Amino acid sequence: MVFLSSLGMMKPENPLFIGILANTMLSTVPGLSGAGPNPMGSLLVPVLDAELIWQGSITSSDATPNTPTGCPTPASITRAVLDLISLTPLFINAGLVHPPTVPVLDLPGPAGCDPRKGPAVPDALRLYHEGARIGRLLSAYDMLIVGECVPGGTTTALCVLRCLGYDAKVSSASVASPYLLKEEVCSDVTRRIGRTLSDPLEIVREAGDPMIAVAAGLAEGFTGKMFLAGGTQMLAVAAVIKSLGRHPPDIVTTVYVRDDHFASCEKTAQDIGVPVTYVDPGFGKSGHPGLDRYCMGEIKEGMGYGGAMMLASLLGYSHEEITHSIISFVSGYSP
Repeated sequence: MVFLSSLGMMKPENPLFIGILANTMLSTVPGLSGAGPNPMGSLLVPVLDAELIWQGSITSSDATPNTPTGCPTPASITRAVLDLISLTPLFINAGLVHPPTVPVLDLPGPAGCDPRKGPAVPDALRLYHEGARIGRLLSAYDMLIVGECVPGGTTTALCVLRCLGYDAKVSSASVASPYLLKEEVCSDVTRRIGRTLSDPLEIVREAGDPMIAVAAGLAEGFTGKMFLAGGTQMLAVAAVIKSLGRHPPDIVTTVYVRDDHFASCEKTAQDIGVPVTYVDPGFGKSGHPGLDRYCMGEIKEGMGYGGAMMLASLLGYSHEEITHSIISFVSGYSP
């Protein structure tokens, strides 16, 4: 088993992990998002994920970082890996319904709206420019690993990719993807827009979510090596960056996204022209029944955990050390 599909990458001297937090009201559409205990509960997930990663536990809610099937959430994996490599993350509030409970770099603005009903991110241009300023500020670091938590974000990614002209399919946190519902939402969005848009930031404004605007801006401003850590949502970010006339950063995600037959990760990456590094966590051999569910197609990716695992490897930690840290942490939340 190959842990990383790309070898010979640079070892960073001063890396930073970023988690961009945002909401889209699409996550409240019943059946569309697998995040949270119910559609409205999905809006709290980014806050709880950041809390778990920042302090190692969820204290503002009685929630535990397991799905109802006992599958550990991606944030618990990210926490375990960042704790192993002693790296403090930076969170960016790009637009949340609920106020964050941990320190964040706050970009004042609302959560993403339902793009079927009106512009999804009215201040997309401002968020993009704010992201670029943050990217310039963070250029003292030599590597950024940029993850995200946006429940419902694969559907906004689908809308953005389609509006940009890509015949793309996106992943889902569910084993059985609600792809027909995603397609229905995307059709409703393009019908509402009613015209072809040429400006990629206008597409984000009409059909995307706040994370896409901020992440694209980070790539504009940052001068070091940057990885977009996530699945098909980050393909939408890369596509926006390319449409803006810039070379998109590499993407890092898991083999679980690559192997999702409901999605088109490899094909879409090739269409965009963006390199992708695939991490194989090997959870099927971990002996942990909850982690084994990732191999069954549950969750697959999230909160940049594939990027965190890649970073740990680049810093010299073995696959065994990374796996041990993950199992040790998530076992404390086993049902």
